[in-house]
Amino acid sequence: MASLPLFPLGAVLLPGARMPLQVFEPRYVALLRDLIAAQEERSPVFGIIAIREGNEVGEGAIRSLHEVGCAALLTHVAVLGGQRFFIIVEGADRFRLDAVDDAAGTPYLTGEVTWLEEEDGDPAAVAVLAERLRGQLEAFRALVPADPDAEEAEDELPTGARALAYAVPLVVSLELADRQHLLECTDTESRLRLGLELTHRERELAQALGAALKAPQSPFDLN
Repeated sequence: MASLPLFPLGAVLLPGARMPLQVFEPRYVALLRDLIAAQEERSPVFGIIAIREGNEVGEGAIRSLHEVGCAALLTHVAVLGGQRFFIIVEGADRFRLDAVDDAAGTPYLTGEVTWLEEEDGDPAAVAVLAERLRGQLEAFRALVPADPDAEEAEDELPTGARALAYAVPLVVSLELADRQHLLECTDTESRLRLGLELTHRERELAQALGAALKAPQSPFDLN
């Protein structure tokens, strides 16, 4: 079990994904300062965990949290003015929240967590599922109209099966519950299967409507 500063959000961070955040609440400004002050001793990592009940902003607004979250590596910080900061984080390892440490003495939540291993499952099944998912994601992309204002072509899908499974929300617009289910899958095989189900569901919906909702790029979460 390890101690980890927590940043509850109305969003889900997945391993390998990048997320921009605007930080302005005093408790999370304190978290940011603590991470930067200690970076000579340890990497500036905190935990992002989705809110099950409640709101992001305000004291006592969070009533319950999901059990599984994702470590966030702080990669970029910019001052927006006053006590408002823009940061970018990158998803790292998954963790299970065992308990909130009420004795931590921090203005922000600190959790007692267990780091979760990344199992792959059956290698033969993983290879087949990854190939099928890649084809489904590419087919879904074909339904999304090209952005005439885009300066760069769409990123290539990851080559590795594990990264590909986590990349589904980069192509398909998914709600928080779907993203959380992807995060909670116990292995790559089950995550690929879920990714196929979600992509197939959204593709059928897009075909029925005659258009697909493009996955949001660089969501900007306010806290």
